[in-house]
Amino acid sequence: MARPHIEPFCDRDVHWKKMALPGFGTGFSYKMLSFDNETGACSMNVQLAGGYKRPPGFSMSEYEMMVIQGSINIGGKRYGKGHYFYLPAGYSLGELTTEQGAEVLMMFNTGAPDHHESDEHHALCQTGLYHDVSSYDDIPWSSGGVTSPTVATGCLVKVLNFNPNSQALTFLYCMTPNFSQDNISYHDCAEESYHIWGTSWMMQFGEIPTGGYFWRPAYINHGSFASAYGCIALGRTDSKLFNHFHYNPWTTPVENADRSLARMTKRDPLLYRWGYSRSHNHPHSITDFEDTMIRRGGMADLDLASGHGHYHQYEGDHDHSASHPEGEPHSHDHDHGHSHDH
Repeated sequence: MARPHIEPFCDRDVHWKKMALPGFGTGFSYKMLSFDNETGACSMNVQLAGGYKRPPGFSMSEYEMMVIQGSINIGGKRYGKGHYFYLPAGYSLGELTTEQGAEVLMMFNTGAPDHHESDEHHALCQTGLYHDVSSYDDIPWSSGGVTSPTVATGCLVKVLNFNPNSQALTFLYCMTPNFSQDNISYHDCAEESYHIWGTSWMMQFGEIPTGGYFWRPAYINHGSFASAYGCIALGRTDSKLFNHFHYNPWTTPVENADRSLARMTKRDPLLYRWGYSRSHNHPHSITDFEDTMIRRGGMADLDLASGHGHYHQYEGDHDHSASHPEGEPHSHDHDHGHSHDH
């Protein structure tokens, strides 16, 4: 989901546009929230006029829908506010209609919006992946502990979709009145949110009201967080949601990415060694800025960062002080069958 950083944005500030792509019929208007120029993947807030009809058919992109206001009928069955749908690519959905109109979030994940009229699924469709649920009524709220490290008490979650391969998530979340969390966060994934109701606040971006939206690429700082009266929002990620918390608002995305890798060397050292020892193509001196930053009361303990920051099969003491001309690399052997320069 490679899209530009969009934050802050409120769809109340833009006008509805009529859908011009074939297959969607008349009475379909949209507000584009984010768009991938390479694939056509996008997220839209969609307004369906009263009396709208779309024949049965499928998209060549997987997509998700969430009813925000009003109700829709699919194959003669009514679905109201809060109903969520996940449709794998090629899944034929029955005739979609609405008598009084509806507002629906539509998120096309792997390609541009399209509709191919058909009452049969595409031959290659993974039909077993389809699911829909009344998210307001049929799923209980869980604590934010569905991720670890977790968020502060008062942020609750309902998981709507989980991809077991990428660990991408779609979820409802709410902040209770007077929610606050005083740290800063970033993730190893892109993160998306649409405020269905209520207002929250973030230090970098200010207030996010009803209709507020962001698409935030990986490693961008956000927080602290607060909500005076509470809010409910739809959130999505494109891979595993891991909270990297800290208290330095001035770090860059590059520094945050380096810190994530440095933390992986501590958390999953065997995985790090396997991934970066092949062909001896491993990075040198990846640092966690919290290991070297100046703290109140004096310098941080730099012992963790005092080495040369990479793994060798022999981990005993070895000398890096061999003299060599200034500005030129030095070569040395670590008894693991080859020498290397750095």
